[in-house]
Amino acid sequence: MKTDKTKVKRAPQRGHYDKETIYSILDNDFVCQIGFVYDGYPVVIPTIYGRKGNYLYFHGASVSRMLVTMEEGVPVSLNVTRTDGIVLARSAFHHSLNYHSVTVFGTAVLVEDEEERWNALKVISDQVLADRWEEVREPNVKEMKATKVLKLEITEASAKIRTGPPKDDKEDYDLDIWAGILPIEKQFGKPIADPELKQGLELPYSVKNAIK
Repeated sequence: MKTDKTKVKRAPQRGHYDKETIYSILDNDFVCQIGFVYDGYPVVIPTIYGRKGNYLYFHGASVSRMLVTMEEGVPVSLNVTRTDGIVLARSAFHHSLNYHSVTVFGTAVLVEDEEERWNALKVISDQVLADRWEEVREPNVKEMKATKVLKLEITEASAKIRTGPPKDDKEDYDLDIWAGILPIEKQFGKPIADPELKQGLELPYSVKNAIK
């Protein structure tokens, strides 16, 4: 997946181009930022996604500016970043972040096949919360007509990863200043029931599995 476009230029030793690394980072999240040019201006919009094989799927309202623009064949860039920790150095200059990040370049295409559209929506749902699709009412005809689905093939992509402690200047290691890593963890909290929920309903499997 390494091309002139995806080659990591700043701190190139942190660059990764193998599918295993790229897929693992993509599979660990469900929100991405998509950048494209609209009416002559750069635009970046967050959206959820799902990965199946070598494709990323997106969905939204049929009139969505982002999806309509992407459908026209406008080149896009996509980024997913997981922040793992704040790297606290002895100097202000050498503070940093530990992170796992993936950037994908390409052109999205409209998914028109009804079976693929349906499967794509399930893929996106499972990416956000595994097994939730089987617990809910499926989309009806009207809802499917109001929904546009696009896919982006992962052909030009790179990952960039920083791990480990701060890298201070040699002379700063003798300073009486605490340095290290402040880890950042993302986890689900305690579920909050809808006020309109029918009495007697237990937490579904998808939620129990997510918070265990």
